[in-house]
Amino acid sequence: MTHPVPGSEIFNSRPVDPDVLRAGVPASLRLHTVGQDAVDNLDPLTYEVVRHRLWSVTDEMGETLKRMSGSVVVTEANDFDFALCDEVGQEVQIGLYNTFLSASLDLAVYWTLQNRAENPGIDEGDMFLCNDPWVGGGLHQNDATVYAPFFFEGQLFGWSSAVAHQLDVGGVAPGSWTPRAQDVFWESLPTPPIKVVRNNVLQRDVAEMWTRRSRTPMLLSLDLRAKVGANITAQTRLRRLLETYGPDTVKAVMKRIMDDAEQRLRAKLRELPDGTWHAQGYQEHSGQGDRGIYKIVLAMTKTGDTLTFDFRGTAEQTGMINCPYSGVRAGIMSALLPVLAGDIPWAGGGLMRCFDIIADEGTMINASFPAAVGKGPVGPAWAAGNLVNECLAKMLDARPVSRKSVQSVCGGTFDMVALAGVDQRQYPFVSLVMDTMAGGYGAGVDRDGVDTGGMFVIPMGRAPDAEMTEFTSPVLLLWRREETDSGGPGAQRGGVSGSVCIVPHDTPAPLGGVFSGSGKATTMNAGLAGGYPGNTQLDMILRGADAWDLLAAGRVPRNLEEVGGTRDIMGGEVETGIGLGDAIFVHWQSGGGYGDPLRRDPAAVAEDVREAKVSAEAAASVYGVVLNADGAVDAAATDARRDALRADRRSAAGITGSTERATTVEGQELDANQTLDGATVRCRHCGTGLGTFGEAYLAELPRVETAPSGAGPHVWADPTTYVDEPVVFRQVLCPGCATALLSQVVPADHPLPADTFTQMGQHAHQH
Repeated sequence: MTHPVPGSEIFNSRPVDPDVLRAGVPASLRLHTVGQDAVDNLDPLTYEVVRHRLWSVTDEMGETLKRMSGSVVVTEANDFDFALCDEVGQEVQIGLYNTFLSASLDLAVYWTLQNRAENPGIDEGDMFLCNDPWVGGGLHQNDATVYAPFFFEGQLFGWSSAVAHQLDVGGVAPGSWTPRAQDVFWESLPTPPIKVVRNNVLQRDVAEMWTRRSRTPMLLSLDLRAKVGANITAQTRLRRLLETYGPDTVKAVMKRIMDDAEQRLRAKLRELPDGTWHAQGYQEHSGQGDRGIYKIVLAMTKTGDTLTFDFRGTAEQTGMINCPYSGVRAGIMSALLPVLAGDIPWAGGGLMRCFDIIADEGTMINASFPAAVGKGPVGPAWAAGNLVNECLAKMLDARPVSRKSVQSVCGGTFDMVALAGVDQRQYPFVSLVMDTMAGGYGAGVDRDGVDTGGMFVIPMGRAPDAEMTEFTSPVLLLWRREETDSGGPGAQRGGVSGSVCIVPHDTPAPLGGVFSGSGKATTMNAGLAGGYPGNTQLDMILRGADAWDLLAAGRVPRNLEEVGGTRDIMGGEVETGIGLGDAIFVHWQSGGGYGDPLRRDPAAVAEDVREAKVSAEAAASVYGVVLNADGAVDAAATDARRDALRADRRSAAGITGSTERATTVEGQELDANQTLDGATVRCRHCGTGLGTFGEAYLAELPRVETAPSGAGPHVWADPTTYVDEPVVFRQVLCPGCATALLSQVVPADHPLPADTFTQMGQHAHQH
């Protein structure tokens, strides 16, 4: 636990009422705004034309940033974003790239209006640089933002912002990612908003102060200029738009965009059941050498047209697995945007009016300075987003009209592997293994997850071209491929993930590596309605590998056995050396499944086996599908196999008595397995009563707990490799037909959810 630093609280940016912000700026800073009458009097055609022009402006910002940047993170993986804001910083348009990054750009503007308006002032031709996650604009110090006030006819009309992940901004470890960190002073120190462009001129002293700290200063300098260029593009296009339509019309459109987004989300929420949904996730390892598990707790309450995300009960900040307030807010937005607002304009200034956040100061998801926050985005912030995704999915699953939007958790998290050393040009380099961007998407009610489809927090993210990776870093890729059996099993299968195997190449010195990932002992990619979680992460160094000997003999290694060497499994947070004869293996996470895998269409399983998505072993042991020698389904053997697997479940759970049968189970669907019959919750498949509406009945149902390997032949390392707490594969079963109602890989003391739904119109809902 770090000790508080008096005076640091001034940098804690929080949402501010727009009218309070307007009243607080000095009279010399004239703000442009319009009244509600201007919004009400917009004609529909003008609104749509200007709205699409504003979207075009943000799209051009992205293209400018990509064309000017020299970083593979930006040009190949799309790990950046941008936004247009109104005069007080409310987000009018968020980009489609890394929504994590854009979800806190408004916080940086709020803080700047409150703390920089008088000294050094906010003037035409200025731009500010910030990488202070407590202020906003990003979630850790590697997220550097350049944002600019836009003036028109002497008034502050709005703001443009560009943010991207920087590969190295200083600190004791390459990539500014420090597993040994106990507080922020081990990491790159945050820079609160500082004027980097003044009167349209890049300030050399500020720019050099910024780049001097980095191991890759030329790359950091280029990215700084790329963000400046993106803001220039935005302001040039905005000026043309205002000259064409007038500032009052464009501002009225901006306000209308935010109002429409708010009204449409609120209307959608009013159609959903009121209630409270629960989820609990974990971060493993607070730093190098630690073997603990730390919980993140969420109770999501929906009342009318408002959501409340209550994270009370989350573990206190510890080690380097923390994020400030900007992180938990970004986690919420990263799930809410694709799940609830996929058909709504992404105007954060409107959407964020629809929810409240309760998060105690000093916890992992609302850390106080000087907590270490280097892992914030891919640690607690991402984990919080997964929990929000899980709760939103359960809420949507309770209404048939909204079930098309249900999706199990995607990808778990980003498997962070940083490499550093001397490249093939004899220059220092730092790189991330960005191939892990190709995570598996979660399954839906009526569809499989997308295989290696990406990350739900980065809609436009992608794995880099292998040739570009080898061009920019001194490495050789032995393979990058999808991995059989990685997708979470279910009636609908989670999208599979992949692996990459890399060897150092054309470098004179060993590499340094930082391995940082959670979801290695417990899963972060939960399934729904009995669907299994997807695979866990597995990172290892193959010490003294045989890869180069095989390559010299004209053979390309195809698997770990052929790569050879001694397997050194990387724990949760590791900083280590990588020899020139070593190989690096990284297997990232997939999507969770939906529904009991014993209820998957056997023909779909057979197709999965043909496409190497599922092994024949898993087809039989997890899905209960038996295939003939030609790969076709043996129907009789499959029926017998599934009956045997259900009998095994019944025996392990101590279920006795005959299975109840029902040809039709009437009532309101709650998910793929449960329905509400008056006050009784019943199994949709056999009619067995499961519990009473309004009670936490799951805890009373039979369950089976085994080793995590019981979840199937995924990448399931022995949890004792990573943590000291016991970890189990838990299934809660229908006492009639033994259908899996809930399937988890969790610590043994993980609580069962007690979600409660209330009556709404003709629909009553309870899990």
